[in-house]
Amino acid sequence: LAAAPFLAQLLQAPAVVLIERLRRRRDIAVWSSVMGRAALAGMALAAFAPATGVGVTTLVIMQFIFCGMGAVGGCAWNTWLRDLVPDRRLGGVVARRTRYGAIVGMAAGLLAALALDWAQADTTRASATYAGLYFAAFAAGLVSAWLVARIPEPPMAPTPPVKIAPMLRAPLKDRNFRRTSMFLGSWQFAVNLASPFFTVYLLRQLGLDITIVMLMSAASQLANILTLRVWGSLADRFSNKSVLGVAAPLFLACIASFALASQIEPGWGLIAFLVMLHAAMGIASAGVTLATANIVLKLSPRGEASAWLATSALITAAAAGSAALLGGLFAEFFAQRQLELVMHWTNPNGVTTLAPLRLSNWDFYFLLAALLGLFALHRLAFVKEEGDVDRKAMLEQVVLQARRSLRDISTAATAVADIPGAFVREAAARARLDRVKSRLPPDRPEAGN
Repeated sequence: LAAAPFLAQLLQAPAVVLIERLRRRRDIAVWSSVMGRAALAGMALAAFAPATGVGVTTLVIMQFIFCGMGAVGGCAWNTWLRDLVPDRRLGGVVARRTRYGAIVGMAAGLLAALALDWAQADTTRASATYAGLYFAAFAAGLVSAWLVARIPEPPMAPTPPVKIAPMLRAPLKDRNFRRTSMFLGSWQFAVNLASPFFTVYLLRQLGLDITIVMLMSAASQLANILTLRVWGSLADRFSNKSVLGVAAPLFLACIASFALASQIEPGWGLIAFLVMLHAAMGIASAGVTLATANIVLKLSPRGEASAWLATSALITAAAAGSAALLGGLFAEFFAQRQLELVMHWTNPNGVTTLAPLRLSNWDFYFLLAALLGLFALHRLAFVKEEGDVDRKAMLEQVVLQARRSLRDISTAATAVADIPGAFVREAAARARLDRVKSRLPPDRPEAGN
């Protein structure tokens, strides 16, 4: 199931052929969305399957349909977006769209967690709750498809008919595109070796409650929302590579830090550490997600974006899917392994044993993913993009933008807090004006009236 979203991206290749032949990207995006959301209704029915095997099989099939239709629709949407939005506004548009999606996702995730927490004590109630959540997602998906159908679509530039293989090979002739694809492929392999196991790690290895896990996810999404605008403006002002040069190392540090969580005793100290870690990961994820999506969009020429985006998607999907599959295959292997590092301090009074470092199970995934991510950062250094600045200058801009955002938030909070006082002052002013008017002599009628 974890590999399904990535393996489904392989459908981007036939999606390119479909787009080039029909040349109606809006229709493809809308109908792919409708068919994909229909799979959510199938998942809802799987909750009531009489046998466990039937339910799991139905869930897997519906998951692949959902992800597959998302890949086809996503290919049409990305090329459509590339021709619709000017380069100078691309980062801001993607950031704003991602921010709105994160806000809705955060609220929906919290509601789902509360519903599942309420229903977990009763099997029948749990099945009905799962089904209700999937049906709600299905209905929301139909609304989304209706909204997408209302967006204008620029006509595609006329091009001669070409075969799929030469079309997908054409972008690889560009040296900078090959370097970018090498970075994105290695990055997706590193990240997706660990990311499918974050929730499992928190629930199983650390033994946290699902509501607490969802609250941590909400903290990450909130940090993501608050910083997306900053990253978007910096990507438009400088380059996506510069954004990645700051956000990607922070993201890798957060992944590696997950291995430290298992060294902390359960309690409020662990919760506080994980909340700060999720917030930092949300900040980093905002920059990484935005920049990795934009960098290929900016490289692809207008009117020919479908082939460039599909080729990049195939490379990253193969890397991410293989990482998720390898992670699942080696889960049992690492579950039976443990590495313990013990340090002793010897002095004239005796021997003191310092806090040992014990790594087990998913800890290995997090550290390995961070190491592989360093190789991906090495590949990023070879990518060329206009407007690139060094990391120190970019960090200064991030801090400056963050201060401005905090100042704006503070100003807005002050204005909101001042609303009741403004009403009181306005009411008092009106009362004084009424008293003054009551003391004035009545107007006399003019002569001749």
